[in-house]
Amino acid sequence: MQRFLLSFVAALLLGLGVPNAQAALKVLACEPEWGALVNELAGDKASVYVATTGLQDPHHIQARPSLVAAARGTELLVCTGAELEIGWLPLLIRQSGNNAIQPGKPGNFEAANFVRKLDVPARLDRAEGDVHPAGNPHIQTDPRNIALVADALAQRLSEVDAANAASYQQRAADFRARWQSAIARWETTAAPLRGTSIVVQHKAFPYLEQWLGLQEVAALEPKPGVEPTSSHLSEVLEGLKSRPAKMIARAAYNDGRGAEWLAERTKLPIVVLPFTVGGDDKARDLFGLFDDTVERLLKAAAP
Repeated sequence: MQRFLLSFVAALLLGLGVPNAQAALKVLACEPEWGALVNELAGDKASVYVATTGLQDPHHIQARPSLVAAARGTELLVCTGAELEIGWLPLLIRQSGNNAIQPGKPGNFEAANFVRKLDVPARLDRAEGDVHPAGNPHIQTDPRNIALVADALAQRLSEVDAANAASYQQRAADFRARWQSAIARWETTAAPLRGTSIVVQHKAFPYLEQWLGLQEVAALEPKPGVEPTSSHLSEVLEGLKSRPAKMIARAAYNDGRGAEWLAERTKLPIVVLPFTVGGDDKARDLFGLFDDTVERLLKAAAP
């Protein structure tokens, strides 16, 4: 009888208590790169829901009911910040009613807070297009920024889920070692790109340009976030006579018509960069993202 009671109590505890104690931390990542980074740092300690895909413009997302439901139940929100998600994230947080992920709470993590931003505007004027007051938010195109965010995110994971802090720190150390080795390899491989002049679709690559020494000579968008016009494309075409470029770069989610128009008239190659995890079939994780980015740039720059 005593053995039966002990077995019954053990089963009851297993059914009621242990799942709560060992349940994976619920994480909502705004962009695929941060979902991939959480997976690197947390493994099976976290359950990750990613709000966007590699083929979506993260500026323009709808706070759909499924996304609100995910936000309502999440314990950690991991986003870029720097107002990249300003058009939809504040509404999502508000509709979720989740106090844990409100701005300023430990459950609200903004990656851009941990890196030095580029393209910080000297003055704010929305007439100039999609201007970000805190600077360019597309920080994920430089793997050195990923390293900085990883350190901060591992610390935040340890804070919101102290029971698994040791695991997060161990995985962070392992990721850091593998990532630094990969950065060294990418930089060696990409060395021939230094000084290469490029035309970009959207001003989404200043961090990539700084890292690899690329030189941006023109942008297809007349203003950030404004689709290319025929008159502006003609101006870019004329400008390339005095400042020639080697390629036209755009993100996988960009409309390609402007780039194709310019490529037809200049014979420049178009390089479609994955931009984030899931941007193409090779960019399946963070390592694949930069493997593929460097490979595509080198192929476009080849004589």
